[in-house]
Amino acid sequence: MAREVVTGYCWPQSVSAGEQVGLYMSSSGGRPVRVEVARVGARREVVFQAQDVAADDHEIPNDASSNGCGWPAALTLEVNSEWRSGYYEVVMEIDVGEKARRDYAFFVVRPGAATRIVLALATNTWHAYNDFGGRNLYNGGTHVAMRRPMAPGYLYKPPGKGRRVTGTGSPDPQNAAHVGYLRLNQLSEWAGSAGWPDWELPFIEWCEREGFEIGVCTNADLELHPSVLDDASLYLSVGHDEYWSRGMRDTVEAFIGRGGNAAFFSGNTSLWQVRVEGDDRDVVVGYKGFFKDDPLMGTDREREVTTFWSDVVVGRPENQMTGVSFTRGGYHRIGRNVTSGLGGYTVYRPGHWIFDGTGLGYGDVLGAGATVVGYECDGCVFTYRDGLPYPTGEDGTPASFEMLGTCPTQHFTRESAPRPPKPGEPSELEYIASRVFGTREPEAMERIRHGHAVLGAYTNDTGATVITSGSTDWAHGLAARDPQIEQITRNILSRLGSPA
Repeated sequence: MAREVVTGYCWPQSVSAGEQVGLYMSSSGGRPVRVEVARVGARREVVFQAQDVAADDHEIPNDASSNGCGWPAALTLEVNSEWRSGYYEVVMEIDVGEKARRDYAFFVVRPGAATRIVLALATNTWHAYNDFGGRNLYNGGTHVAMRRPMAPGYLYKPPGKGRRVTGTGSPDPQNAAHVGYLRLNQLSEWAGSAGWPDWELPFIEWCEREGFEIGVCTNADLELHPSVLDDASLYLSVGHDEYWSRGMRDTVEAFIGRGGNAAFFSGNTSLWQVRVEGDDRDVVVGYKGFFKDDPLMGTDREREVTTFWSDVVVGRPENQMTGVSFTRGGYHRIGRNVTSGLGGYTVYRPGHWIFDGTGLGYGDVLGAGATVVGYECDGCVFTYRDGLPYPTGEDGTPASFEMLGTCPTQHFTRESAPRPPKPGEPSELEYIASRVFGTREPEAMERIRHGHAVLGAYTNDTGATVITSGSTDWAHGLAARDPQIEQITRNILSRLGSPA
């Protein structure tokens, strides 16, 4: 390995109490590793420690990013029946001279029976952005392995200016503060877009401080262990939850269809369809812009091709589940997109029950102080009647969807993107138009050029209620202790997370 480091990963990434987790490590020079395992929530609860775990110095295979590292297990953990459902942080540390080198891995303990609120970590998105070993779904990869370490920044971020990818101060069209933060701390260049520290961590910390019991699972569990929602009243998606498999979506939609509630405190939610493949279901497949190379293209399984859920090829817009879509939203306070925007929602229907106890009125702005509208945002097609916004439903948004607040957003164009497209490549605006409408003619692009983050809710025929924040950054309002964001979150968890 190029630097003197310790690194590793856990498999499986999700277990039930009483099962085992393997820790697969590589340590420079074969140095012994100190290992600590802790459940992270309102408190950090250490459940395991070992001082001198033997670990060899392993090469990173050339195909690690697509096929995994294939290292042997250095340690096998017995998951005690008393370990509560949650995110478990694995800290690995070695001594190099007078300094310690540290890295992180993770696993989750799935919810047990009678868990009423279940949060699925956006692990598909973590893996999609993870560039350990070279490739991810943003630099030419189409298959990303789960059995490899997470690159620096996805499981731990130090404090510092520019930690958030969303601009929260003076306009910064190039996101220089964020880029500088990543470089200073030697983190992955993609680490601002995915991972545990940015969204799920502050959300779960806040929930547990407030006394809410939150069961935790991974994205893959929704497909492989759909029973995690059997006893739930409320399903939660938090942060940047971009990549969904068909099995995931079937599970969540079936849950909502039988009366289960859902709250999407997330943005860019379920934009891309992916598949979880491999003998051990340990590889996320996403062809994205190369979807025509997907082997399912042109087969009787073409609707499983890994492109937009809203793509004309798939024809299953995510609006049908969440009420909103990134294709009708875009970015806020990132790149050259709405760099001086409010960072909050203009409230239109303050009489809705989620606003109870907030004191908010018509036209007030929600969450601007904490910049809860930022990074990637979801919206819907709507029109105004008597000064109030109403969805048209033409994009799949349910007829009962109520628009509670909005904030302007835009998609990246050739001029506004922090990473401009190469000559001959379409801009994001052009690409989205081509996939949603089947053309990138100017008229098609104009239909999606002016987007919005939409805070909204709908109730279906079974009485299930679905809430969406329409932005990745809701959890930052909880981290900042914004009283109105806190009260709305309390209202939602209390009302929707209780037994019927």
